[in-house]
Amino acid sequence: MQAIMETLFDAVYLTTVITLGFLMVRRSDSRQFRLFGIMALTLGFGDAFHLVPRALALCTTGLDSYTAALGIGKFITFITMTAFYVLLYQVWRLRYQIQGQRPLTLAVWALAILRVALCLAPQNQWTSPDAPLSWGIYRNLPFALLGVLIIVLFFKSSRSRNDQAFRHMWLTIVLSFAFYIPVVLFADAYPLIGMLMIPKTCAYVWTVLIGYQDMQRSLKAQKR
Repeated sequence: MQAIMETLFDAVYLTTVITLGFLMVRRSDSRQFRLFGIMALTLGFGDAFHLVPRALALCTTGLDSYTAALGIGKFITFITMTAFYVLLYQVWRLRYQIQGQRPLTLAVWALAILRVALCLAPQNQWTSPDAPLSWGIYRNLPFALLGVLIIVLFFKSSRSRNDQAFRHMWLTIVLSFAFYIPVVLFADAYPLIGMLMIPKTCAYVWTVLIGYQDMQRSLKAQKR
């Protein structure tokens, strides 16, 4: 039952995010929405590297038989998730017409590069069934700081500009991290905590939907 339900959920998630990403890239002539679409595609295709092997494992011989594939998929997903937040930062700059802010941009890139560098460290033991928890924490520290930075930026800007369309963008990121952090810390000891990845995934779908729905409103306004 778990294999069927989880596979269906992941299939719907990947199809939704990738489809919305393609639609945003193809239909909009706005640089902001095209970038948002690229961001959605990065999220969907990146997660597929982990979720597809996981679905295969659940529906065949089990997770233990796919340890290496799942580890490599997780590594790719971590890299693409970092790119996702860098792209979201660029969406913030375009949407609110931010000029300059070089120290802020350097901070975003520094956190992203540090995150990638930590993911590349051999100590992560991506293909091992006993990957160390300590390195799971190390590589997620700059990622969490990057997330906090993006949360603050969208929270402040959406309120100062009275941006109703993006008023909940910050909340989607808060929720994604709120559900993700317990999985990083406790899922190995308490496997049921891994179920929090479902609402975490839903939070990312909400993020993409916010951009897509705003694009739809923008396109309708142009036709009037």
